[in-house]
Amino acid sequence: MSMTTTQPPVPGPETGSAENNLTSGALPNRFPLVLLVASGMVVAGVLAAFSSFGVVLWALLTGVAYTVILVTASVRIEGRRKATDRLVTALVYSAFLLAMAPLVSLLYTVAGYGIDRFDWYFLTVSMNGVLPSMDAGGVYHAIVGTLAITGMATLISVPIGVLTAVYLVEYAQGRLKKVITFFVDVMTGIPSIVAGLFVVALWMMLFGPGNTNGAAGAISLAVLMIPVVVRSSEEMLRLVPRDLREASYALGVPKWRTITKVVLPTSAAGLTTGIMLAIARVIGETAPLVLTAGSSAVSINWNLFDGQMMSLPVFIYSQFRMGGTVNYERAWAAALTLVLTVMLLFILARVIGRLFAPKSR
Repeated sequence: MSMTTTQPPVPGPETGSAENNLTSGALPNRFPLVLLVASGMVVAGVLAAFSSFGVVLWALLTGVAYTVILVTASVRIEGRRKATDRLVTALVYSAFLLAMAPLVSLLYTVAGYGIDRFDWYFLTVSMNGVLPSMDAGGVYHAIVGTLAITGMATLISVPIGVLTAVYLVEYAQGRLKKVITFFVDVMTGIPSIVAGLFVVALWMMLFGPGNTNGAAGAISLAVLMIPVVVRSSEEMLRLVPRDLREASYALGVPKWRTITKVVLPTSAAGLTTGIMLAIARVIGETAPLVLTAGSSAVSINWNLFDGQMMSLPVFIYSQFRMGGTVNYERAWAAALTLVLTVMLLFILARVIGRLFAPKSR
């Protein structure tokens, strides 16, 4: 009887070694942060020495220096795989910061120029009886007009847009669906001035020339809002799982009740976000309101159907057009008011979306 012994395998290319190449070396956890701070300080010192320091140039050179040094160190210590990961991560963060730069610059500029005149007096008085050269007056009448016109436009466009989206997702088929989708896409690209001219022509046919008021402005904004509401609502409704609809149908619930009790509540948060995007799309429009609501109103007007009505974007345009230091200050303060109004509307939309969203346990 012969006995055979099995020799242990010799480590080679097939079996590998005890050391894992992926974890053979690693940079310290705080190295990227320290490198970023050091790169910023060195670049700032070099630019200051050459008297060419600028925030944009400093940020650009700091990002390039940080990326090059980090990737080079990672290749030498951690290997090519980890270095590639760090390079892609740095590029993604750079793209994010590049996209945020215009927004931050815009907010900083508007706040910097508008904060001097932005106070309670400016928000609670109108321009009634105030000459352009006088250091007085406020934007209250424009706030009233913006909220009234945008509110009426929302009341018109949201039911039409949401119901159209429900029809496209739940009922429409064949050629009619394609036709509706085509015209919605066409309306999405309509310039705002064209919407204003359309309403002017409609108003002239119905009430005669020269009859401008807030209602005409609201209709022109509704023309711009409807396709945005339709498109965003359609996408949100398509995200509702088909299983929820089928479960409701299996219980004998009719289709219309399934839509109102299952589909719409499930997509409530997304629908609210889409509606707010549509409002943000039109709340800053100037051209259609100049044509339809007028640009010379200086007093407070709560009636959408009686006389011209001022709005924040038209007020900003008119103040810049007149020129002068006082008018420029009022325009920047009105721009800050408009930005804050949009921010408050978005916060309100988030709260409403949370209240109407389906509760999960």
